[in-house]
Amino acid sequence: MSSVVVDTHALVWYVEGSTFLSARALAAMHAAVASGEPILFSSVSLVEIAYLAEKGKLPPTLFDRIIQLIRQPGSGLQPTNFTFEMANSLRSISRVDVPDMPDRMIAATALALGLPLVTKDSRIRQTGIPTIW
Repeated sequence: MSSVVVDTHALVWYVEGSTFLSARALAAMHAAVASGEPILFSSVSLVEIAYLAEKGKLPPTLFDRIIQLIRQPGSGLQPTNFTFEMANSLRSISRVDVPDMPDRMIAATALALGLPLVTKDSRIRQTGIPTIW
């Protein structure tokens, strides 16, 4: 199995061990780590997590917990910065189809890297971008 890119909610649910993460999504994430490949997530997700924690919608300790996991050998979690290539890919994702800019940026990350995106977001899944859910 190759790497996968995960959407913010998939990252949160993976770290929290939530049952909201589908069995197929969890299996793809586990398979990536088992084969020595990272579970990639956009740095945009960290911004979203910090923002949602500030609003009280996520536990305030979640951001630090993710940072600890990134630094922990074998966790498989690896952030990726938003690059020029990703910004260029973003232009192929219609704002009408995916109106939320962080969602478009995360989808563009997967698109630019040529990897499937683990996401429950039905709007992203309907764009034709390879997804796993």
